[in-house]
Amino acid sequence: MKFTFKATPALFARARQDLARKHPFAHERVGFVTAGCARADDDLIVITARDYMPVDDEDYVRNPNVGAMIGSGAMRKGLQRAYATRSALFHIHTHGGRGTPEFSSVDLKDAQNFVPSFFNVVPAMLHGLIVLSNDSARGRVWVAPNKKPVYVHRFVAVGLPLVRYGEGA
Repeated sequence: MKFTFKATPALFARARQDLARKHPFAHERVGFVTAGCARADDDLIVITARDYMPVDDEDYVRNPNVGAMIGSGAMRKGLQRAYATRSALFHIHTHGGRGTPEFSSVDLKDAQNFVPSFFNVVPAMLHGLIVLSNDSARGRVWVAPNKKPVYVHRFVAVGLPLVRYGEGA
């Protein structure tokens, strides 16, 4: 099974801009992306980003052992948005730089603890984790809480120019 993640350039830009903001004590920022999912064929699922949601300053927790830690309030807000919009939920952050970013060992370990819990709120969707660089992205997708995650095969920025074909074009 392969996964393609699509988002507008504006959504990627908004996420990068927000994630680059300084925080009073956290060394990095995190956010959430809600998305829809559709099976394109037997071997491909397309994930289409709907919205980016920043984590509020007051929802960060001091922890000198990690770049950023968010509390239960941030998770609750992200999950409430996913529930209200019947969306997949992706935790997102950036490592900056250029090229395809890699998840840190902390990213992978922590995500294994919290992403499967997203299925308690929106069980019919898949969920995941995204790390951005300044010009690329990497993602992991869980299709069920008890399954091992897999990498997103491709990220695609979709947008203008829009070309329409067929009746009513």
